[in-house]
Amino acid sequence: MEEPEPAGAAQPGLRSLLPPREFLRSRKGQLLLAESVLSFIIFICYIASLAASFMMAPLLEFLLALFLFFAYASKLNEKFKGLYWPLTDFLRCVTAAIIYFAISIAAVSKYSDGASKAAGVFGFVATIVFAIDFYITFNDLLSFLKQGTSDPPEGHKSE
Repeated sequence: MEEPEPAGAAQPGLRSLLPPREFLRSRKGQLLLAESVLSFIIFICYIASLAASFMMAPLLEFLLALFLFFAYASKLNEKFKGLYWPLTDFLRCVTAAIIYFAISIAAVSKYSDGASKAAGVFGFVATIVFAIDFYITFNDLLSFLKQGTSDPPEGHKSE
């Protein structure tokens, strides 16, 4: 006869796909979640608007933010050391902020339908969220670079 599982044990299934609560409570987790949600909302707004030609940028940013959200949540950044994750995240945030700012200005000024205006307003909010994220990531990059460049990287130490 099988023994019942304890009440506190994690159940397999969809619950295993959810990120840990510690990551969701972290600043990086909240920023990546906000970026994903905003990018998805903007994507939906552009699909419903006359400015449908702008829909590719929010779709790509949604997919990238979602990938990084699950990569950081599952600690892939600690497993794959060949890629410098904060620099990748910084470049993604900088380009996303610039692109969202540009297409939001174009959507608000050029198109007159409500969905384009909504996408533009959400785009300005996304620009602010991405700017906050790249500011925080930039400060992390600076503190990493100020730690000391006299230590050679782990993979390139001479014996």
